[in-house]
Amino acid sequence: MMRYRHHLMRLSDGLNRLMEVVVSLLGIAMACVMGLQVIARYVFNHSLFWSEEVGRISLVWLTFLGATIVYKRKLHIGIDMVVRRFPLDLRRYIAYIVWSISLAFFLVMVVVGTRFLAFVSMQQTAALSIPLSYTYAVIPTSGLICAIHGISFFMEHGGQCFR
Repeated sequence: MMRYRHHLMRLSDGLNRLMEVVVSLLGIAMACVMGLQVIARYVFNHSLFWSEEVGRISLVWLTFLGATIVYKRKLHIGIDMVVRRFPLDLRRYIAYIVWSISLAFFLVMVVVGTRFLAFVSMQQTAALSIPLSYTYAVIPTSGLICAIHGISFFMEHGGQCFR
């Protein structure tokens, strides 16, 4: 059991580091594309037809993957703000409840998000004609990453993280 715990915690930490890099690169790419669009429009009087779509898709991915980083760092306001109001003895049990509810939500994201990908698989974006499933693939992806983080919390802290 200890070996699996160690591997899962390492996987969670590694995924978080990877997401930090990916989110940083997405932010930089989005800023560059939007900056290029402004220059093209106001300096060259030419609009880049694809820039708004790329910016929107980048923002969606940045938001969902950024949420995995925030969850891993336990920085969601709604999770610990309420728990800290309870006596120390109850915090352990409340942490288990919060993690369980969160884990259930993340698994719903994976299942329903995967089904939704099948639903939009034949649709394409307007400007670039790429499958919409590329945009929405972030839903089950981020759900899976958060689920891994959540299981890691159970194994690592055993409900003690709110003390």
